[in-house]
Amino acid sequence: MHSNLRSFISMLQKEKEIITISQEVDPYLELPELHRRVIDEQGPALLFTNVKGKNTPVVTNLFGTIRRVDMAFGPKPENIVKDLVSSIDELMPPTFSALWKRKGLLKDVASLGTKTVSNKNAPINEISTTSFNMQDLPALTGWHLDSNPFVTLPLVYTEHPDKHEHNLGMYRIEIKEPKKTGIHWQIHKGGGFHYHAAEQRNEALPVTLFLGGPPALMISAIAPLPEAVPELMFSSLLMGEKLKMTNVAGHPHPLIAEAEFAFGGHVPPHVREPEGPFGDHYGYYSWAHDFPIFNVEKMWRRKDAIYPATVVGKPRQEDYFIGEYLQRLMSPLFPVVMNGVRDLWTYAETGFHALAGAVVRESYYKEGLAHAFRIMGEGQLTLTKFLMVTNKPVNLQNFSELLEGVLERFLPERDLLIIHDTSMDTLDYTGRKFNTGSKAIMTGLGEPVRELPRAYHGGPVGRADNVEVFCGGCLCVSGPTFEEAPDYAEELLKSTVSSFEEWPLVILVDDASIAREQSSFLWTVFTRFDPAYDVHAKGTIDRNRVRYEGTIIIDARMKPFYPPVVETREDIKNLVDSRWTEYFKS
Repeated sequence: MHSNLRSFISMLQKEKEIITISQEVDPYLELPELHRRVIDEQGPALLFTNVKGKNTPVVTNLFGTIRRVDMAFGPKPENIVKDLVSSIDELMPPTFSALWKRKGLLKDVASLGTKTVSNKNAPINEISTTSFNMQDLPALTGWHLDSNPFVTLPLVYTEHPDKHEHNLGMYRIEIKEPKKTGIHWQIHKGGGFHYHAAEQRNEALPVTLFLGGPPALMISAIAPLPEAVPELMFSSLLMGEKLKMTNVAGHPHPLIAEAEFAFGGHVPPHVREPEGPFGDHYGYYSWAHDFPIFNVEKMWRRKDAIYPATVVGKPRQEDYFIGEYLQRLMSPLFPVVMNGVRDLWTYAETGFHALAGAVVRESYYKEGLAHAFRIMGEGQLTLTKFLMVTNKPVNLQNFSELLEGVLERFLPERDLLIIHDTSMDTLDYTGRKFNTGSKAIMTGLGEPVRELPRAYHGGPVGRADNVEVFCGGCLCVSGPTFEEAPDYAEELLKSTVSSFEEWPLVILVDDASIAREQSSFLWTVFTRFDPAYDVHAKGTIDRNRVRYEGTIIIDARMKPFYPPVVETREDIKNLVDSRWTEYFKS
């Protein structure tokens, strides 16, 4: 739909969905705070034309509402996916009549892919040089503990050194020196796989970093696509046309013709340097850890390049709306890829990987558990920390509806499985060890086994200062902090006979008022516990079988070893307060 960033910005201007800010704004903390406040108000995209100390304009909040995401892509991608899914039975095996009936769909699919254009028809080639400084980019410092400015909408292109399959991923880039950055390649992502293969051969991996281009590229780089699905093909699907590429002498990768910037270089093998801290999309800081470095050797750019950026932090931020769109787009594929999975949703409020919910088929005893294992083995879903599964048709986006559907059918001795000592999302620190933690599957299958309580009548609970109902069957309890009483969850277990007997799930939190709103409940609870450490229940071991019984208590209090929540520094709050009306003067 949009072949470059300018086309999208032009549409936003016509629809009054973008504001130009001509006042000088500092990319260090000030611009990100302004962006966050506009996000909170469901406000427009922002084009900053006077960025302090920089010569390049910055655009942010391009996808910060459902409407703007829809404007970026229109209905065609979703219609193509739905048509493809509905055509599978009809076209397998293909017949002439079936092909003719679906000729419009086949034409749409045949038009996807890439096409090569000449250098003179590729705006990315307007300037090419080896004399550049990455620190001249108007990269943002979003939070005051961030170690450096970071590129937050990077499009990192790599190819497998043997198979030459490509990956386009969004791996944050820390600008360290004029021609050196960090590259946050997590162990379970496509670019990381390519680097591992090159490192096994003791070779540097060529990398091209793109900024800007068609909005579809930014979405594709985030999308949790199966390894076999090329991101450039997916971008073409979102655009509804072929993606323009161009070849340049001496560079191993084609360039995206309509990108704003491209940087070429290599990631050397066996070299690691500290990367971070960085305030990430979980809403906490990720600490400094050793990651590969990217040595940048050449730059290509448009003459009037625009720098696209985003800001991450405690949900909801811009990535929330991108994630919602991707799930809406890809949801028709889940029953095809994972037979028996009726619906699937991951929750942006939890950083996506911390919680997933699914509606599955249950045609025989515990069939749903088999589908749960299938989900946990699929692509980036392998990073899911907590999976809830039911066969009851529910609206997964309404989490309380899912949770009630599970708890109505939940028997702890049968329906709770905790898997110890597994890999974890790099950004999740609840497992007490980097990249390592545990997972849990909670099933609610078959017919209901209880009627859920919806009001609490259990009376005072020892040392608790508040008890609130989140939904039927689930309570939130607050009391002493973890530092004051690390064993308080076990203490609460002793109260379950009298106070919590009819409640199958109790969440121990620092402030029980989070039960009043889904977003705060999801973020607080699922980013603050590791199943193996923090799920408490009475139980026995029968041979190799753990049998839980009674109320399940999850300790989702902040722990002293968790990284801190990202918060705006007081002086930056005051600065943006004082300049608020000034920013929007024409």
